[in-house]
Amino acid sequence: MRIAVMGTGGVGGYFGGRLAAAGHDVLFVARGRQLDALRAGGLRVLSPLGDVHIPEVQATDDPSGHAPADFVLFGVKLWDTASAAELVKPLLGPDTAVASFQNGVVKDDILRDVLGAEHVVGGVTYIAATIAEPGVIRHSGAMQKLVFGEYDGTSSPRVLAFRDACVDAGIDVEVSERIERAVWEKFVFLVGLSGTTTLARSPIGPIRANPRSRAFLHGVMDEVVQVARAQGVGLPADYADDRMAFVDTVPEGMTSSMHHDIERGNRLEVGWLSGDVVDRGAKHSVPTPNNRAIADMLSVHAGGHAAQGENNADRTGGRTA
Repeated sequence: MRIAVMGTGGVGGYFGGRLAAAGHDVLFVARGRQLDALRAGGLRVLSPLGDVHIPEVQATDDPSGHAPADFVLFGVKLWDTASAAELVKPLLGPDTAVASFQNGVVKDDILRDVLGAEHVVGGVTYIAATIAEPGVIRHSGAMQKLVFGEYDGTSSPRVLAFRDACVDAGIDVEVSERIERAVWEKFVFLVGLSGTTTLARSPIGPIRANPRSRAFLHGVMDEVVQVARAQGVGLPADYADDRMAFVDTVPEGMTSSMHHDIERGNRLEVGWLSGDVVDRGAKHSVPTPNNRAIADMLSVHAGGHAAQGENNADRTGGRTA
């Protein structure tokens, strides 16, 4: 199967690496130091499930000269979605599927606008994987699952073919007939985890143990549930209770990629997570005060250190003037 990986970070690098190791024709789209490392030494995946090294990989920052793909794994940061989707266009054949395994729910709206709804397959991933260094992906724990499916619920040939490719590669995989609900189910937990761990600068353990922060976490997730229901997504009204029960089962040291990003001074996806919940809530007249608090307070850090420095320089200049 010919597979393209748009964004060779933790998710794309891990799953693309497994698929390439299984013998599939995988094109990795990357940039900067990651692209240089892939070209120089291939891709290495370090995992409790077994390490993988592919000494030579197909890697590019411009896929326009490559043949169309059967399936595209889309895994860039949310703010790059539209521009990365434009790069994908030359890889599209009549039946090419593009499945986003990004955070958030707005991702597929953007892909439909740029690529056309006929190419978009819904996707959710469950994995802890990061770039350890350029060309090296580190996978933590045993979880490594892809859930995907057509939005109309059909088991299409392209979805079944990619399922089989994942099985060949040893990837835990599920084809969902209710992929929109699956995307929102993850979104409920993700918004709660990312927002609270980043705002508190703490892993989940202390947050769930403190009565006030625990109540705040529940409120954050419940707002996502009510927004989803207002949009017609079939989540139970008390689904936040279910997610709180799940929170109590995860390791106390569990945190979020956005928490790691704020600690490193990186740009944050908050505008596409809690910020998106606020925007959708306003559209459907659903109150979202907890998510608004997260979005408003983290807006100070949303652009990363570079943006903060520019803002501080502007403010200092204003006072001096």
